[in-house]
Amino acid sequence: MGIFDRVKEAAMNQFIEVIEWLDDSGNTILYRFPVYQQEIKNGAQLIVRESQTAVFVFEGQVADVFTPGRYTVDGGNTPILSKLGAWKFGFNSPMKSEVYFVNTKQFTDLKWGTANPIMLRDADFGIVRLRAFGAYSLRVADPSMFIKEVAGTNAHFQTEDIDEQLKRAIVTEFSDALGELKIPALDLAAQYKEIGGAIREKINGDFNSYGLEVTKFYVENISLPPEVEEAMDRRASMGALGDANRYMQFQAADALRDAAQNEGGGAGLGAGLGAGFAVGGQMANAFGNMGGQQGGQGQSSQTQTVACPSCGKQNAAGTKFCGDCGAKMETTKVPCVKCGAELREGAKFCSECGSSQEKAKCQNCQAELALGAKFCPECGTKTETATE
Repeated sequence: MGIFDRVKEAAMNQFIEVIEWLDDSGNTILYRFPVYQQEIKNGAQLIVRESQTAVFVFEGQVADVFTPGRYTVDGGNTPILSKLGAWKFGFNSPMKSEVYFVNTKQFTDLKWGTANPIMLRDADFGIVRLRAFGAYSLRVADPSMFIKEVAGTNAHFQTEDIDEQLKRAIVTEFSDALGELKIPALDLAAQYKEIGGAIREKINGDFNSYGLEVTKFYVENISLPPEVEEAMDRRASMGALGDANRYMQFQAADALRDAAQNEGGGAGLGAGLGAGFAVGGQMANAFGNMGGQQGGQGQSSQTQTVACPSCGKQNAAGTKFCGDCGAKMETTKVPCVKCGAELREGAKFCSECGSSQEKAKCQNCQAELALGAKFCPECGTKTETATE
């Protein structure tokens, strides 16, 4: 063998290589294999592992796509390259081509979230602002499309390089989906799975143009503003109270316990009981009003009410203390000074005969006179009754 033959053989052997890629990063989507002067000799070995795809790009154009397996790169295995003229100098000459390895595995635990609140109209709370976050899984569905539309000529493309663009698309579709689904804010937590499925379908409509596919989409939390959450907590507390009368008894028991713990002993008992019954009465009235508003025509027979003898506030029948002023609702019955009908203590006029209930007084000493008395028991002055 002559010296020129040896030089030619050495020059050809430098292009004989094994083309393969082992990903040790975990987040690399695309990797361009470094080929010396972009020349690949006919007969080179190409190894494509599972969850990989090898894409040959010849003169800026995607030529052949190789799925997992072992290949010998020659004219028979690369029909598209042959048509493009990669082997126009014969199968013993190197061809100039770029080899891109595309990672087709699922990239999991990618995070998304709303940078700003989403304004929505809710049936219960009116206009509300919602924030949400979650995770999703992504994979390359069309390697050729991904190289053309996204990666371009990048030698190393990772999930971080497209993460922000994907998040913006996700938030846009998330807002649109929530508006279309019209799920009440109180029912959102029970619909996370359905919301995630609906949003994944809408997102894939956009991602398919990039050669990407969202395989999983999770909504981890949708939060309401603090003031709306406080309103929800209050509503839940009211529902947990249940029977208003039992709540009043509970308040009275708390007042007794607090009075027993005070240093003054029973000194604060009356005040504690009054406060307990007052708050309990207010809660009873509140529940009564809510029940009357929600019952509508189906509950026309509402609870009877009785006016407070002190302030006139209407209270539920059977209430012992006024929910507004704390005064005692039960009063002592006294007879009318004229007809004898039963009246509440302190009544100024009889509800039966209309007579004034003020007792007669002695004209001389102003002492109160009993009904029918003819002489004052204090000074002995003759009364008007006796004169008549």
